[in-house]
Amino acid sequence: MKLTTPMTITAADSESRTITGRIVAFEEPANASTGKVVFAKGSIAPKEVFLNLEHDRTRRIGKVLEMSMDGDSAINATFKIAQTTAGTDAIVEAMEGLRDGFSVELAVEDYVNQKDGTMRVLAGELTGVALVSEPAVRSARVSEVAATENENSESVEESDAQPNPTEGDEVENTVTTAEAVETVEAAQSVTASAKPVAYATPRIEITAAKYLENKVAAALGNEDARQYVLAADNTTDNAGLVPTRQLAEVINGLSTTIRPSIDAISRGTLPDAGMTFEIPKITVAPTVAQTAEDAAFDETDQNSAFVSVDVKKFAGQQKFSVELLQRTSPAFYDELLRNMVAAMAKAQNAYVNGRLIAGATLDGTTTTTYPTATELLGIVARGAASVYGATAGLANPFARNMVVSTGQWSNVMSLADNGRPIYNAVNPMNAAGAVTPTSLLGNVAGLNLYVDPTNAGDGDGTIIIVNPDAYTWYESPSYQLRAESTADGSVTVGVYSFGACATKIAAGAFKNNKA
Repeated sequence: MKLTTPMTITAADSESRTITGRIVAFEEPANASTGKVVFAKGSIAPKEVFLNLEHDRTRRIGKVLEMSMDGDSAINATFKIAQTTAGTDAIVEAMEGLRDGFSVELAVEDYVNQKDGTMRVLAGELTGVALVSEPAVRSARVSEVAATENENSESVEESDAQPNPTEGDEVENTVTTAEAVETVEAAQSVTASAKPVAYATPRIEITAAKYLENKVAAALGNEDARQYVLAADNTTDNAGLVPTRQLAEVINGLSTTIRPSIDAISRGTLPDAGMTFEIPKITVAPTVAQTAEDAAFDETDQNSAFVSVDVKKFAGQQKFSVELLQRTSPAFYDELLRNMVAAMAKAQNAYVNGRLIAGATLDGTTTTTYPTATELLGIVARGAASVYGATAGLANPFARNMVVSTGQWSNVMSLADNGRPIYNAVNPMNAAGAVTPTSLLGNVAGLNLYVDPTNAGDGDGTIIIVNPDAYTWYESPSYQLRAESTADGSVTVGVYSFGACATKIAAGAFKNNKA
């Protein structure tokens, strides 16, 4: 749907490559085919944002050069347009009146629904502005064109501008087909984050009180009330009178960007080239021994070698129709990218978790199932000693972190040492520890606890005690590719990154041994 508020591009200059106009008007109702939205004074603050083309956040054409309050009634902005083909086209289209409307993108933080069905926005964060071809207000057109190198200044006569629509004016309904997700994009459009961005009042509000009120009025001869009662009595046959709304929030219980195994080890910067790199490692250290007077010095030659580290690529793609990209809510594309980045994080973490399990040592002491409190403390004690012995040459040779599966996490929360829970047992001596099932981080017997959902059971490696300096994760930024095919009208989006896990000292990790 499109909302109506007086937003105007006041100037477009091809020499300075700027477009100027009003982007927000406060306390001016926006009329739509399904309801109203109004922005309270002070509900939006100026902010440096990008200028997008037709609300496509992947098609940025400029950014804020200047944005300021016009008293307390509006926000005006000047955008610097990029030196790109799309940017040049946008300036020309604005000057020619072909694409000459502004549309704001807002994350609503607080709002109220007024009695007349208007959604009154009390607080929101400006996340972007779009240059659009079809502003909802007829007067939201270029009113002045700045002079270019080869042309004199031309201005649009006020008589040519259409008046702002009032509450009673007819507003064009531009809602697309039922398959498209309903979006709010217009001279003052809103994009939601955690709360709904637009409240569209149903064509008929059917409540017991409203029905009784209209029933009485209809008996007294009120025709509008009679039509209301007639419609309310036939909602079964006229399902359109009670429409189904789609909220802007997205329920996603599958994707997460946590990387516990990576967080439990040290981090490094990935070299800028090559699919392998090497790290020098001392394999034989020199020795010093007590010697007798006039005896020869103790001598052991120092030897070194190189640890070769492979760089791995993590990549995934999605293919969808161009209609899905262009004719649905911008939230679709944002959610898609978030989920793809989350999937990449999951793959990277699983790779590192596998490296930790493969390199970790274990001893002959086994457990038949989930360890008891005594058995767990035994694993910690033996593991800490094993890791210290293997990493004694490091600046900090101590085991500091513990990575457990979700199954082991559940078991640990039930364990107690002489009546005191050992999970998060960081309180003073003889005080009970705090069992906190809402935290994936904690402390067990002095080790920082990381819960990794990569594993769920109680098998080998579901408890890993590690010196974080013995393993290092190197990674590059995430990259995005997008290609459009004219052959089948599809869009392919791919994300990829490079990462490497260096096992500097394999025995710097110790794992449980299940019988």
